[in-house]
Amino acid sequence: MRRICLLALLLSATVGYAGAEALLIRNGTVLTVTKGTIPNGSVLVEDGKIAAVGENLSAPAGATIVDASGKFLMPGMIDCHSHTAIEGGVNEGTVSDSSMVSIEDVIDPTDINIYRALAGGLTVSNVLHGSANAIGGQTVVVKLRWGKTAQEMLFAGAKPGIKFALGENPKRQGYTPPSVLPPARPAERRYPGTRMGVEDVIRESFMEAKNYREDWQAYRARVARGEHPLPPRKDLRLEPLVEVLEGKRYVHAHCYRSDEILMLLRVADEMGFKIRTLQHALEAYKVAREIAEHGASVSTFSDWWSYKIEAYDATPYNVAILTRKGVLVSVNSDSDELQRHLNLEAAKSMRYGGLSEAEALALVTINPAKQLGIDDKVGSIEVGKSADLALFDGHPLSNYSKPLRVWIDGHEYFDRDKDLEKRPDFERRKKALEDKDNGAPRLPTGR
Repeated sequence: MRRICLLALLLSATVGYAGAEALLIRNGTVLTVTKGTIPNGSVLVEDGKIAAVGENLSAPAGATIVDASGKFLMPGMIDCHSHTAIEGGVNEGTVSDSSMVSIEDVIDPTDINIYRALAGGLTVSNVLHGSANAIGGQTVVVKLRWGKTAQEMLFAGAKPGIKFALGENPKRQGYTPPSVLPPARPAERRYPGTRMGVEDVIRESFMEAKNYREDWQAYRARVARGEHPLPPRKDLRLEPLVEVLEGKRYVHAHCYRSDEILMLLRVADEMGFKIRTLQHALEAYKVAREIAEHGASVSTFSDWWSYKIEAYDATPYNVAILTRKGVLVSVNSDSDELQRHLNLEAAKSMRYGGLSEAEALALVTINPAKQLGIDDKVGSIEVGKSADLALFDGHPLSNYSKPLRVWIDGHEYFDRDKDLEKRPDFERRKKALEDKDNGAPRLPTGR
């Protein structure tokens, strides 16, 4: 762990600040995702935005020129389900509704997994609270600006979200077996302990939120009439749920089983809000029509199954079935390892279900951008969007291809050649720091 931290400090001090006001990437195969493929295309970047896309583009004076001959340029990938760069724990598991806590407060910008994700072509992550709660904490969308502060990583203008969870995770959190407790303490239970209890927690919290909103509406109406009433007491747990009711905050719901998916959609319809994404949703293919009718989308794994009881009815055809039924689908990581090769996870949908290259690429670019409400800014190579780009030495849907360079807002945050060149120096500097650390005097450990 200490070695990883040392490496993170070294990298953040030297990588991620390169860039230019103008950048021309030319003579490559440009995979726009939404506007087709340009075989011998170029992309002009100015002030961090895509200024032009086409063939035979001219570079303004002073622009950095990148020759992409024989290479493939695609939009930076987007992960709709990540827990990367979270410091201090992903779950606030002591309560069933922890909507008052926020992942934004615990983003660790020195987490080496940020750099490793960049090295795989990932530029945006939806960082979620864990799944120990029926209603979990607030989520945050970040750009992987390695070397910047946590606040500088936040995706400006991205709508906030909140994590829900159904099934095994929130219900089994309610019981602590005696075997893991100190002898003097009895077994502990936290409501809910059943699937129906999980549903009740969600419904009850939203009933409270609706009453809370009505109190504030009544207060504001009295103020508008010139009265001077005392305001209702602010409730930080209910404030985010009111935002959900008003469409100001997205719901990202961890789920697996089709019956629980239907349950959540019914509760949402009853309470008057929408589910933005069903996360994991391995049995979503069974209820694709109902998901489409509700207007929800699905962010799932490519081919994970049988790792727990809820996952036994999964199929790698889930993505293709949902896509053909009109559901917006993305492929996510939920893993610091898997986020390094989301392009290959997307490629599996071509084998399992016959999606086209464009449809497969959309699973990790424009589709998650739409799910997060940021598709006007990222997710495809189009004029006016942020210059979040990844250059590969081959087609990104081939497992023989490697990311070579990655840009965010037109600034270079990863260069494979520079990385390889600097590694010997990193190793020397890391060893010097370790030697210095090992030689430092230690505090006595005795009592």
